[in-house]
Amino acid sequence: MQTGIGSIAYLAASVLFILSLRGLSHPSTARRGNLYGVAGMAIAIVTTLWLNGGAALPVVAVLMAIGIAGGAILARRVEMTQMPQLVAALHSFVGLAAVLVAIASYLSPAAGAEAEGVAQSVHNVEIYLGVFIGAVTFTGSIAAFLKLQGVIGGKPLLLPMRHTLNLVGVFACVALGYVFLTAPDADVGISSLLTMTAIAALIGVHLVMAIGGADMPVVVSMLNSYSGWAAAATGFMLNNDLLIVTGALVGSSGAILSYIMCRAMNRKFLAVILGGFGTATSTASKAIEGEIAPVTVDEVGSLLRDASEVVIVPGYGMAVAQAQATISEITKKLRSKGVNVRFGIHPVAGRLPGHMNVLLAEAKVPYDIVLEMDEINDDFSNTDVVLVIGANDIVNPGALEDPGSPIAGMPVLEVWKARTVVVSKRSMAAGYAGVDNPLFYKENTRMLFGDAKGSVDALLGHLGA
Repeated sequence: MQTGIGSIAYLAASVLFILSLRGLSHPSTARRGNLYGVAGMAIAIVTTLWLNGGAALPVVAVLMAIGIAGGAILARRVEMTQMPQLVAALHSFVGLAAVLVAIASYLSPAAGAEAEGVAQSVHNVEIYLGVFIGAVTFTGSIAAFLKLQGVIGGKPLLLPMRHTLNLVGVFACVALGYVFLTAPDADVGISSLLTMTAIAALIGVHLVMAIGGADMPVVVSMLNSYSGWAAAATGFMLNNDLLIVTGALVGSSGAILSYIMCRAMNRKFLAVILGGFGTATSTASKAIEGEIAPVTVDEVGSLLRDASEVVIVPGYGMAVAQAQATISEITKKLRSKGVNVRFGIHPVAGRLPGHMNVLLAEAKVPYDIVLEMDEINDDFSNTDVVLVIGANDIVNPGALEDPGSPIAGMPVLEVWKARTVVVSKRSMAAGYAGVDNPLFYKENTRMLFGDAKGSVDALLGHLGA
């Protein structure tokens, strides 16, 4: 009776997690999707405690209280610009949990005690895979967090024979896996398991460190997938169907998103996760020619007033400056004057998929004027003014025009095809990928230097005058 009710509750939680993923696919339903996810997790936690007879309930209650308090503090303090590194940090927790649970499962006398022969071997394989995936996820996520936080530079760390080093590490883990599965006693088994954990941890760090800043959004999505598979492996270890289903949902959705992003960036998925795609160039980058043409806020205001078609391209700089609300007001002003205003969103703008969409939705920009790169790229040639707010790499023409560029082949928003391009930027510094941008030197480009928030606030004041 108890098991049957528990299975029904787990099924309900699984359905809610699926509905949550569906809701998160669009800004208009994201809030509802989050509520579905919260409800599903609440059902999962209560059911698990009930099925286990409230075992160790005081300890669980204390740890849950600490987790809830920490989550509430983070939700209030973390800015939207810090979401990519927060996501990476949360992935590291999943990886660490998988490692600790798997090791505890191996050392616990009760865990797997009823298994014998083939069943015992299968259980040990589940433990080994859970530790391997969890260790790679844990250290890889920490490295990604440090890169996104700016503690470590965005340039890739390209060690000599890096791919050979990765292969040697993987083969060593496979060899240790054989030792682990055929270990005559627990001492040999735990030694091989811990040794593999250390090697897998190094592999995780090396994989992420070898990936350049332009590909970091794919890394975050990929680590999301890894954390899901680590959770699924833990579910098999604990014989928990809900954990298996949830892990599979997260793992598969993360993998699909990573693949979609790689296609949007003209990247090969395996090349990205193996590290260093597009960083070793066979030819030198082209020398940038042309001169910078600065522009004032008043001049930009006049350009926008006289335009019929305007496209706004937001980037990470807009998020840092928290200028989305002012951009929304500028959009309303221009549309009230009969100007057709739309937004162009690159798949990886803001270092996290959907980052710009969420910011614009938060600022109440209508969903129907926010278009993806593939939807708007062909329209730039018929656009009077493109206003680039804090974007750099995603509008870099070198990706299409310079075979020697580190981001060569990556599809970008082709803003330079418009009649006039206005770039709001603090300085001439390179973007997160560390690549200079020829767009700034083109004849039809005007540079509006200054803090994005200050610039757009002044621009809004000019348009309102």
